[in-house]
Amino acid sequence: MRVLVAEDEKALADLVAEGLRRFSMAVDVVHDGAAALERLAVNDYDVVVLDRDLPGVHGDEVCRQLAGAGARTRILMLTAAASVPERVAGLGLGADDYLPKPFAYAELVARVQALGRRSQAPLPPVLERHGLRLDAPRRQAFRDGRYLPLSRKEYAVLEVLMRARGAVVSTEELLEQAWDEHADPFTTAVRVTVSKLRAKLGDPPLIETLPGSGYRL
Repeated sequence: MRVLVAEDEKALADLVAEGLRRFSMAVDVVHDGAAALERLAVNDYDVVVLDRDLPGVHGDEVCRQLAGAGARTRILMLTAAASVPERVAGLGLGADDYLPKPFAYAELVARVQALGRRSQAPLPPVLERHGLRLDAPRRQAFRDGRYLPLSRKEYAVLEVLMRARGAVVSTEELLEQAWDEHADPFTTAVRVTVSKLRAKLGDPPLIETLPGSGYRL
């Protein structure tokens, strides 16, 4: 899942982003509305965590433009205003969910995960293929009943490959879905992560490399 956090309080934005990354999400951070619109125009996000009171371009306008464009990106709006009329107004702008500040972090994560599932093609919470079992709610992976101690990136790459259902996934697609915008497109991170993932999956090999095309499970 790829998430954009648009929050002008930098400490809070960094805290939210780091916490979401613990759940194998690729997270980008911006601190004003204009930057949020720029990122949303370039990258395909599953969810945007949008502070309503952004400087520059107001969060309401960001929400209005994103919803008006018909983007698949789901919007979780954050605000210090917790009254019912404020929530109704936010949802009326096109937000998919609304969370008042201060919030319980566990609730924020749960809401982002729920919105992320809605932005993607519906799939069962437990994915199974070739003896692999991926339990998405618990972020656990097994092969033939054997628990696989995967890192966050290894888990994210495996999830992308399993969701592809046998289709080829390019290196660029893996960078887009499992890394954030700071990932160097010429990096060897994908190759190294796939290599480590192969070693943990064991034999017989399950991940096929197609030179010039990408990877397939």
